[in-house]
Amino acid sequence: MKATLLKHVFHRTERHGTSAWQQKVTVDTQNPKKFADIHCHCLFGLDDGPATLAGSVALCSMLAKDGVEVVVATPHQMGRYGLRNEPEIIRRAVFDLNKELQRQDIRLEVLPGGDVHVDERLCELLSEDKILTVADKGKYLLVELPFEVFIDIEPMLRRFSGMGVNVIISHPERYVFSAISEEVLDRWSNYSVGFQLTAGSFRGDFGKKAQDLAWDYLHTSVPCCLATDSHDTRSRKPRMRQAYEMIAAKEGQQAATVVCVENPQRIIRSESMLSHRNFDKAGFGNAKV
Repeated sequence: MKATLLKHVFHRTERHGTSAWQQKVTVDTQNPKKFADIHCHCLFGLDDGPATLAGSVALCSMLAKDGVEVVVATPHQMGRYGLRNEPEIIRRAVFDLNKELQRQDIRLEVLPGGDVHVDERLCELLSEDKILTVADKGKYLLVELPFEVFIDIEPMLRRFSGMGVNVIISHPERYVFSAISEEVLDRWSNYSVGFQLTAGSFRGDFGKKAQDLAWDYLHTSVPCCLATDSHDTRSRKPRMRQAYEMIAAKEGQQAATVVCVENPQRIIRSESMLSHRNFDKAGFGNAKV
């Protein structure tokens, strides 16, 4: 399915004059925006992120200047990295980086996590403390799918749901296999799946197709959040504030606040994410951001 067809598949309500976000959400948009980033490769020497401590500190400094207060360090786990980045290695690296950031007076808190490539063993590996959940809280697991071939992960979602774990699919807009069908999304939604969209996708950093899909995924039944997926201070730098401003201009500040501020913070606090179909039920009316 081509990205341009998603607008019709997902029945975007904005064609009737008002977006679904603006119809259902009332949020406090006057306070300064402080972001939480749940997907960032800011630990040095573990994957394709920074190679040195200085590189990690530079990236963290850029995150802080972009308005990020809390970042989840998510080195790659599984896939071509196998079990190399064990949780204790990541936890120790996070401790050391926080110590260095405090020494340099960079106001950013780093939490442990993982960018976990899908694998049939993930449920067992999580039970054995071989992979990390977001912020090491045990509630949300950030899962990367294969880029070129679609696989239906419903059986895995069902198992994780039974364990009390919600899966967040990382950067679905960037997969080569194109859009995930409405029928699949409806089935996956039964297991509280979420989408993590990449901030840079909204400005076209990963091409026009990824850009179109990022905008369209905001209007599915699946709750979304934004993250930087930053790797460095050059080609994969943080874009959170710019993405916030772009979404606010196109969809309204309420939508931007939910996906860029509220949902990332909820994930870190192990609370339920919000979507345009459940804002009213959640009583989301006076959020402090």
